[in-house]
Amino acid sequence: MTRQELEKNNGRDGNPAYVAVSGVVYDVSSSPLWPGGNHEGAHQAGQDLTEELKSAPHVRAVIERFPVVGQLKPIAPVTPSKKFPLIPMAVIAAIAVLIVVLLLL
Repeated sequence: MTRQELEKNNGRDGNPAYVAVSGVVYDVSSSPLWPGGNHEGAHQAGQDLTEELKSAPHVRAVIERFPVVGQLKPIAPVTPSKKFPLIPMAVIAAIAVLIVVLLLL
């Protein structure tokens, strides 16, 4: 499940309430503690709650009781391109040629 798909499952407008923890997506829709996808005014369904769960007053086993509905796809790392764009290189080459021409005059 992508993060965009998870965000749609926020417990609002008839959507189920899903939360992700450590890459696992759980369906908390059936819990009376998640009405409308909101938990105690502190957490909203449709989110990755991995970090929030670390400081929660209950243990992780509580969330693990809910049905697993998928795996959260990791965010693909952005790697810088090692290729130089052709247009800037062409501009640099043109400037270099212009400088050489001006020096020869």
